[in-house]
Amino acid sequence: MKAMILERPRTRLVLVERPDPIPGSGEIRLRVEACAVCRTDLHVVDGELEHPKLPLVPGHEIVGIVEAVGPGVDASRLGRRVGVPWLGHTCGACPYCRSGAENLCDAPLFTGYTRDGGFASHVVADAGFAFDLDPDADPVALAPLLCAGLIGWRALTKAGEGKRIGLYGFGAAAHIIAQVCVWQGREVYAFTRPGDGDAQQFALGLGAVWAGGSQEVPPAPLDAALIFAPVGELVPAALRAVRKAGRVVCGGIHMSDIPPMPYAVLWEERELVSVANLTRRDAETFFPVARAAGVRTHTTAYPLAAANEALADLRAGRLNGAAVLVP
Repeated sequence: MKAMILERPRTRLVLVERPDPIPGSGEIRLRVEACAVCRTDLHVVDGELEHPKLPLVPGHEIVGIVEAVGPGVDASRLGRRVGVPWLGHTCGACPYCRSGAENLCDAPLFTGYTRDGGFASHVVADAGFAFDLDPDADPVALAPLLCAGLIGWRALTKAGEGKRIGLYGFGAAAHIIAQVCVWQGREVYAFTRPGDGDAQQFALGLGAVWAGGSQEVPPAPLDAALIFAPVGELVPAALRAVRKAGRVVCGGIHMSDIPPMPYAVLWEERELVSVANLTRRDAETFFPVARAAGVRTHTTAYPLAAANEALADLRAGRLNGAAVLVP
């Protein structure tokens, strides 16, 4: 197999050849068709998420074909197309797992962080955390749904039923969940980097009713705001933009420090919450919604060996939609 390896944080990935991995008990091996590049991959590569498995194959938005199964896995899964997300394994025994909150598991494994991921031609995954996908769909188009879509969906479900939804950081997650919001009959207000006219036009083209810079005031108070950009200063800006009793949801795994802010920004029963990881139940509910809403992901494909270039383009904000590696 070929794989892009992170040998230590804040260094370029290195292309290596390895023997094909052998699936263990309860595991499957995939031939990777596509793996999207997520901002969380940047946080791992840039050393902002500590204690990764090293050396590491990043990547956790994986689409592939099952070509081998380990002991205890039904052989009928051979040949199926599946998707592998960020949450790669849970203990099943801690209080969070037992209560249905497996996203908060005390002893999890994360794909592309604490176990090898999909920046490779092959990957081994826990069979219980691999979702069956449409065999006729484009694997490049499917890949961003495995994290950008799932985390966007979890963040939206935390936002409540309000009509006016603000999306801060109009990248991979926002461009997917904006389409869901429009299908649901909500109004989307898109907040981008100041002066990023291309991203604002992109948002308007997907059905947003308004698009502007991240520090601008929307034309109407928001019922909820979802923050996907890892920028702490957006928190007080979003709190100012939501109505009384509105909610701000932080959708990222990492964010720069939230600056000091007056209590008045939070007062009047505004709420600030975070989203952590995902659950398999999120996938069960999201994928049917994505199909019904006709979600179309906007992607830029890169060969596997160009993973460093894809990461650099994401880091610099040169992408509309998602980058996807194709082995």
